Amino acid sequence: MKNEFHTIVTQKTVSASAPCRVDLGGTVDIPVFYYPLSHHGPVTFNIALDMRTSVQISPNTPGFVKVSSTGFAPAEFHIDEMPFDHPMGLVFAIAAYFGIDGIHIEIASSSPPKSALGGSSVAAVAVIAALNELMRLAGKNILDLDTIPVLAHALEETVAGVPCGCQDQMAAAYGGVNAWYWKGRGRDQWFERKQVLSEKDYPWVNERMLVAYCGAQHDSKEINGMWIQRFIDGTCRRQWTDIIHLTRAFIDAFAAKDVSSAVAWMNRETDIRREMTPNVLDDIGEKLVAAARQNDCGARFAGAGGGGCLWAFGEPGRLPAVKSVWKGILDTREDARLLNASVDMAGVSVF
Repeated sequence: MKNEFHTIVTQKTVSASAPCRVDLGGTVDIPVFYYPLSHHGPVTFNIALDMRTSVQISPNTPGFVKVSSTGFAPAEFHIDEMPFDHPMGLVFAIAAYFGIDGIHIEIASSSPPKSALGGSSVAAVAVIAALNELMRLAGKNILDLDTIPVLAHALEETVAGVPCGCQDQMAAAYGGVNAWYWKGRGRDQWFERKQVLSEKDYPWVNERMLVAYCGAQHDSKEINGMWIQRFIDGTCRRQWTDIIHLTRAFIDAFAAKDVSSAVAWMNRETDIRREMTPNVLDDIGEKLVAAARQNDCGARFAGAGGGGCLWAFGEPGRLPAVKSVWKGILDTREDARLLNASVDMAGVSVF
């Protein structure tokens, strides 16, 4: 089997790509939150962005798996000795799951490294899709689309050793503008996807959205760990109930194209998180949020914050002023910049 896969990629390079995302209402896609809060209807919202992570599978020495990824030193191990605690341990874990060796997995992302846009989860979805295609070419059993993000999440949570959310993998797999309702395992369907807007409405979203990288890589582990611990010990419980209800209100307003209401709910959701953990925004992030609000727009950090990206939402007549001020703020920090991002409708693709 192993030599068979090596032969296939020698004859044909297998590639896949998947989109990253911006979001609102996240964290409640972690089981620690959505089980105790199930009677409130936990939901997260995200927009897939056309800043894609690409994966290419090419031949390598049989018996070995090599991984190369932007921002990391290449690494190569025998399939029986691949370390899952390595910086690219998740990719090695995926290769181990499929039992495929003799391959070189190359990963390239069009989003900044550690930008809080779901990078590692997006890469996992793309790698699984690529190896799944390799299985198909070999005439083996393959995964359906619904299984790919679930597997990506399970492997990431296993390798991380801590509870992880699943919304990033879902955005990467399906693309578009979606609400994700978390019901929990044990149900016929442990999550439900609802498209907030259809493809014909994506230009409407693009005209009202702005995405920026603040120039500082994020580290969500500390912030997420704090949120989880304070939820478990009861210190912050009501706040998460409020976040769920605010997210539902935001989704309703967004679907109705009621921009002013969506902006209000967006800013209130951001405020609750800032009250719980002020370090979700650094000094640049604080200035970006203030500038958006001064122009009657909403602003939200991506993911768990602590650096990375922010996105703004507002009427088209308001965004040029926000864009101008944001550019001036971002110019004060090396690597900080506005990102050319719009809605990605495709989800994960194999080619």
